[in-house]
Amino acid sequence: MSLTVAEISLPALRQNFQQVARRVGTSIILAVVKANAYGHGAVRVSQTLLACGARRLGVATIAEGVELRQAGVTAPILVMGGGLSDGFTALLEYDLTPVLTSPDCIASLVRLASGRSAPLPVHLKIDTGMGRLGFSPKETVSLLDGGWPPALQLEGLMSHLASADEADAQGTEAQLAQFRAVLEQAKRLGIALPLAHVAGSAGILGFPASHFDLVRPGLMLYGYAPGALKSPDLRPVLTWKTQIVQTKRVTPGQAVSYGGTFIVKRPTTLAVLAVGYADGYSRALSNRGRVLIHDHMVPVVGRVCMDLTIVDVTDIPSVSPGDDAVLIGQQGSVTITADDLASQLETISYEVLSQIGPRVVRVYKENE
Repeated sequence: MSLTVAEISLPALRQNFQQVARRVGTSIILAVVKANAYGHGAVRVSQTLLACGARRLGVATIAEGVELRQAGVTAPILVMGGGLSDGFTALLEYDLTPVLTSPDCIASLVRLASGRSAPLPVHLKIDTGMGRLGFSPKETVSLLDGGWPPALQLEGLMSHLASADEADAQGTEAQLAQFRAVLEQAKRLGIALPLAHVAGSAGILGFPASHFDLVRPGLMLYGYAPGALKSPDLRPVLTWKTQIVQTKRVTPGQAVSYGGTFIVKRPTTLAVLAVGYADGYSRALSNRGRVLIHDHMVPVVGRVCMDLTIVDVTDIPSVSPGDDAVLIGQQGSVTITADDLASQLETISYEVLSQIGPRVVRVYKENE
């Protein structure tokens, strides 16, 4: 039995899905479950979201799609991350839908799919301002005007919003205008318009005009709003817990952990926790992190180690090995969120959640 677990609240996951559905009306919901469902466990999360009404799933890599297929997931799976060249055969074998981002990708897939009895469904990525994957709007129109290859079924046209989670909406509005212009030009060319989609969590929350035919919620399913956006009706799904493996009394002058970066200044009780940076608890939290023990916030002291972290529990009575320590979650009236850790680390909650490592056991909770 692992001493460090991530408890996943399935009722909270379902509630968050319903908040997405409430906002997007008739738009199809493609649940983004890449990066092990942002650290929450892709298989169980996917099964739960599909049962809630998600119609499709989104992953970053072919391997992530194959994992879901091997677990019995039959819903359409969109592979969004590019880098398909090493796995074209698996795309066909496991009935995965690729996102096309380059001419070489299209040419390779046409060669591979030409012998199929039915065209291969694909989505085409338009770079409307992200500066990352995809074709420019002009390149997209040229592709569509030049005759779409019959071996590929153009199921979707998509883009990605670069700054929908920021206060300034001008960049997002410009991206949406470019995307609409491509759709209009495709219509004028007589092309049957496929599914159009651009909105992730930030677009869903901040830009109703971005919802189009399909939306791609990710972070908000897991209970957090991106960037400057707020959504108090979302509930964090994940609670990250570990246990105390040892306590010890030390005297003033004692150095703690690697490098002696913390020196004890008073008679102190230390608690050693069964979690470290190999589990995803960042080394950058050394001497600055906080955890919850017995409903109190206590400080991390010394450097976070690969497998262990040390905290100061001097002011908490009766702390013993085996007691819980909460890294993300709530004890009593005190809460630490992934946003709190992200703020300390000068990063985003996406990174905090997705870096929780594979040796942290995921435990799924049906009741709360």
